[in-house]
Order: sequence, then structure tokens, then C-alpha cells
Amino acid sequence: MKKLVIFDLDGTLLNSLSDLAEATNFALEKHGFPQHELCKFNYFVGNGVVKLIERALPENKRDEETLNAVLADFKEYYAVHSDDSTNVYDGIKETLSALHDKGVKLAVATNKPDEFTKPLISEIFGELFDCVQGSVPELAPKPDPAIALAIMKTLGISPEDALFVGDTNIDIKTGKSAGIETVGCLWGYRTREELTEAGAEHIIETPSEIVGLV
Repeated sequence: MKKLVIFDLDGTLLNSLSDLAEATNFALEKHGFPQHELCKFNYFVGNGVVKLIERALPENKRDEETLNAVLADFKEYYAVHSDDSTNVYDGIKETLSALHDKGVKLAVATNKPDEFTKPLISEIFGELFDCVQGSVPELAPKPDPAIALAIMKTLGISPEDALFVGDTNIDIKTGKSAGIETVGCLWGYRTREELTEAGAEHIIETPSEIVGLV
């Protein structure tokens, strides 16, 4: 039996795409740049907010000064509006409760900045998670295994006793590079083909399937 399940956040636990898109488009419009349709953000997100803004900017406007200015306005807006339209995917809370009742530890590993991640998780899930780690300067972002390894070190659990659940190839690569069995979820932002090509050991359609894998 597994002792720990590490979850990605955006696209895995929470459908936050609309709020991320709204904050990005707000910042883009403020600086006179074109905005994007919601569907484009499926592939803008995943590598953290710096990469999100970089991808959203016109290719010839991705210099450091412009990127930092748009990013600052994104962060200011998102800090106030991070949960305007964000919601928990169906079945997630029930699955988390079932895992918790089995004595399985729960963690979040995300490239969303830690300053946004911890308050959002606390507001939506209370104290259900044993460890929550967002992006911080001292830990390389996913797909580097640093965040996952830091979580396991904090909780005293080895890779063979963990599962890593996520909706993108970034998550699968993270889990594999950390030596963790990986689970690709199809209710998020990416496709079965992407998860398969990344080498996910399991691909699931509903959160409740995680309980059986544990």
C-alpha cells in the first residue's frame, strides 16, 4: 500500500484555468497586448507563472523588462481574484477524504507560486493536506524533481511508497525523475496522448480510481 499521494494543483485538484486566463488577459490588456481565448491557456499553463506570461506575450515582446512588468500586474490582479471562478473537480474531495481515512498522507506539488498556493489550498481544503509546496526560488520548478523530493523528505516517505498524480507531461516527467509511480488524469487540461507519450504508469478518468491504485 502506498503511504503518500502527491497531487499537482491546477488541472488536477482545481479547475483554475478561467481565473489564470482572466488575470493574464487583464495584464496583457493593460500593456496594450492582444488577449487570448480560454482554450489557449490549456497549453500556456503548467510551467509556472513566468512561463505563462512569456507564452501569452507576442514573440517579439518577450524581453525581460516587458515580461517583468506584465508579470507584476498579473500577480497583483491574481492575488485578489485567484478563486473567482476556480472550483474543485468532481470527486476530488471525496477521494481525498477516502485516502485520508486510509491513513495515506496527502501533498500538493505545483509550479504556482507558493504565495498563492498555500492560501488557496487552506481556503478550499482546510488542513486536509500534510504538505503543500508551491514554487519558491530555492526549489527548481517541475519537471525538475526538487519539489517532489522536498515533500518526501519533509514527510519521511520514500519514492517507492508514493504516487504522483497530474494532468500534464510536466507532472509525469516530475514523478518519473523523482522515482515515483505516476498517474495521469484525463479531467484536466491535456490529452491522453500526451500522458501516454510521457510514460505515465496509469491513466485514469475519475479521481476515485486513485483509491484503488493506492
